[in-house]
Formats: sequence, structure tokens, C-alpha cells
Amino acid sequence: MSDITINNMSDQYFDVLKEIGNIGAGNATTALSQMLNTKVDMKVPQVRLMEFKEVGTTMGGEEQIVAGIYLVVEGDITGSIMFMQKKESARNMVSKLMGKELAGEDFTDMELSALKEIGNIITGAYLNSLSTLTNLTIYPSVPEICIDMAGAILSVPAIEFGTIADKLLLIKTEFTDDVDLSGYFILVPDEESYGKILHSLGF
Repeated sequence: MSDITINNMSDQYFDVLKEIGNIGAGNATTALSQMLNTKVDMKVPQVRLMEFKEVGTTMGGEEQIVAGIYLVVEGDITGSIMFMQKKESARNMVSKLMGKELAGEDFTDMELSALKEIGNIITGAYLNSLSTLTNLTIYPSVPEICIDMAGAILSVPAIEFGTIADKLLLIKTEFTDDVDLSGYFILVPDEESYGKILHSLGF
């Protein structure tokens, strides 16, 4: 299994990762709905394998201002997971959680803390579903948050994991109630972790 990497993955294996992405995004939607105490709908997630350099363009350009929540993944599999949102979607999310319109253009410390907690909850829900499906132990780190251009935020996992694989798994998840809450999960397991995930599922 160790010879399966994100760079040489067959369509069959990708379909498995796609299904994991769908289930994870569904669990994240449920967690978000409970957290915001409102019904949150989700469109079918778009799951793609892509190069690091393509992600910024997918999100509207590398200079697009986004909010990024970054967690290191440890345990039976290792790597990182990010949840990224365009700034406007992140503002909508925080506004929903805090029950009020946000005043300034920039996030206050309290609003950043709320956004970090949202990111923590929904990435945790995603990782929990992955752990349940695979029966693997997965520990997320304390989340870090950054508001910056997409290209700058993506440079962190690109530098750390780009030497291992030139592709990542991007899961675009469109959450909505009456406003857009869409975000992007970016899963970057290390080289051996793809094999472990697929092996745990019987491949």
C-alpha cells in the first residue's frame, strides 16, 4: 500500500477519497448547523485532486483575501488539514454565530476567536468521520488562523508537504442558509497516509 501516493492514484482510489470527502463534508454541515443553531444546507461537495498552485485560482485568485484555519494531523496518519473561506463567507459565518452584524472591515480578536472555533468544530467533524470510516486514530492539533491572501496562506502546506506530493485533495463545500457560508477543505496527508487510509478500507 505504501506505493499508492496522491501522484499515482487510480480512478478507483480517487472515488473512495471522493466518498470520504462527501461523508466528511456532510458531518461538518451537521456540526455547523448545531453550532449556529440554524438549518444549514449543503450542495454536493466538489472533490478534486489538484496542484498547490491551482488552489488560489480556484478560490478566485491568489490575491483573494481569505480566512484560513490550519491544523496539523497526527496519529495513525499524519499531514495537515485546512479550512479556507473567502473573507465575506467567513464574516457571514461569524455574524451568524454571534447573532449580530460585524461592524468593521477587519475582524476583532473576539471575532477571530469565534472563527477559529468554527473552523475547529467543522474540521474536527470532518476528521472524526474519517477516523470512524477507517478505524484509524487521528489527532488534530490546536488550530491556527490567518487572514491573508490565498497564495500566502497556501504557501505554508506547500512548503511543508510540497516536497512529498505536488497535489492535494480539495473539497469545495457550499454551505448555505440565507447567506453564503461556503468553504474549502484541503487535506494533505503525508506520503504513507494515503496507503494507510485505503488499506483500512480494504484496498
